[in-house]
Amino acid sequence: MHFETRAIHAGQEPDPVYGAVMTPIYQTTNFAFKELGQPGPFEYTRSANPTRSALESCLASLEGGTRGFAFATGMAGIATVLNLLNAGDHIIVHADLYGGTYRLLSSVIAEKGVSVEFSNLRDLDTFRQAIRPNTKMIWTETPTNPLLHLLDLAAIAEIAQEKKILTVCDNTFATPCFQQPLSLGIDIALHSTTKYINGHSDVVGGAIVVKDAVVGKRIGFLQNSMGTAQAPFDSFLVLRGLKTLALRMQAHNQNALALAEWLSEHPKVDKVFHPGLKDHPQHDLALRQMTGFGGTFSFRPKGGKEVAARVLSSVRIFTLAESLGGVESLIGQPWTMSHGSMPADVKLASGITEDLIRLSVGIEHVDDLREDLREALG
Repeated sequence: MHFETRAIHAGQEPDPVYGAVMTPIYQTTNFAFKELGQPGPFEYTRSANPTRSALESCLASLEGGTRGFAFATGMAGIATVLNLLNAGDHIIVHADLYGGTYRLLSSVIAEKGVSVEFSNLRDLDTFRQAIRPNTKMIWTETPTNPLLHLLDLAAIAEIAQEKKILTVCDNTFATPCFQQPLSLGIDIALHSTTKYINGHSDVVGGAIVVKDAVVGKRIGFLQNSMGTAQAPFDSFLVLRGLKTLALRMQAHNQNALALAEWLSEHPKVDKVFHPGLKDHPQHDLALRQMTGFGGTFSFRPKGGKEVAARVLSSVRIFTLAESLGGVESLIGQPWTMSHGSMPADVKLASGITEDLIRLSVGIEHVDDLREDLREALG
């Protein structure tokens, strides 16, 4: 079945008891045993729940994996994956990444005895040189947040497979609608479902999809043991959002590309970071490994941080707020918002400056969004 069909039907057969077409919310803590020592297919919601299982099956289908997992937050999913590592292990992380992931790696995981190395994975020679005998995981994010750099997932996966190193890709920006890391050789695809997968800014969540059943068994054990799984009602909301993912992503993609092209020609804009633009240094890679560019991109206005601050405070349709991926358009300053927890020198080294503006382009009419930005730029 095609992607759009699987988003609506995968893991979502009519309810076997009453025939409900939409997956019910099994808002229950526990499930009755048939008799002593004979539980049914579900026992306790932390371990498994029918509503969450439907979501997890759908996510696995959309990413082309063997098993999916839904988590209470995106960070809960990230933390669960990172618990595959042990003290003494080495992880290589692309240096341009979400601020919350950086904080967890540098302030929590590193203190547990895992050696965390931030590197430039766009340079494959640098990547090869960073690999050590104790390297156990490669952490990628593409497109990156907030500079929209791309990583060659197939090339990274091939190098890692030679060394038997586990690879992870945060696929939040692209979603499986536009990019499927597992098909490119990556072992684990990860999402903040708070963003595009849910798409309505009304629930937080995370997801993991794995290619290998053995890795999946370990993730399932960690999810249950750590208690990081998503609640039934939140799972229902994300499952509802998934049904329109393909339609929403097309609208996000079209609007964002139109605005990026317009901003790139605007006399008061210095630089636009969008992989769909032909002058993006990795535009050809985007065409190879993605079928769309997503709805989030960044730009720098001319005039520095003072002008950026004026733009951020002058918009009317774009809302100044954290997060991204909802149907409504958002605007933010990565320096103080999504990447506020990063040290200033780390942000600057990554190219994140105070004048950088990130847009999460919604599905409003593009003419209204363009006019909003035109007035804010002055």
